[in-house]
Amino acid sequence: MLKNLDPLLNADILHALRAMGHGDELVICDANFPGDSVARESVLGKVLRLDGVSAPRAIRAVLSVMPLDTFIEHPASRMEVVGEPHTIPTVQREAQVEINAAEGRDVPFASIERFAFYERARKAYCVIATGEERGYGCFVFTKGVLLAPDAPQS
Repeated sequence: MLKNLDPLLNADILHALRAMGHGDELVICDANFPGDSVARESVLGKVLRLDGVSAPRAIRAVLSVMPLDTFIEHPASRMEVVGEPHTIPTVQREAQVEINAAEGRDVPFASIERFAFYERARKAYCVIATGEERGYGCFVFTKGVLLAPDAPQS
């Protein structure tokens, strides 16, 4: 155990989060998403697992240590419901609460069509598969920066 770290953050996930740089993307997906096959094409090349954990809980853990990008309009994206792009399922509403709490500001989701989501996920740095059983518990997050207090702001 380590102090001040969410216990869900295992060594593999911490390593990936630390290795990511500004602008790299991370996918958190539900149990129905083809996480293993998609992750093989990601930068990391293998799926990271948080079995038995809901997507919103996984998001809370990841965003407890990873800042979202403030230089882009949408550092958080969600998979659209097929045929209903404006529908926001409960799992996505719960995820939105976790994101806003972690960032201390409103960070509205961009939406991504299902097959476009798969393509974007293949280009991500890593994929974290959860045990989320509800559909559309799939998200993309863009890593931001942490600047030293005296560093110039760009």
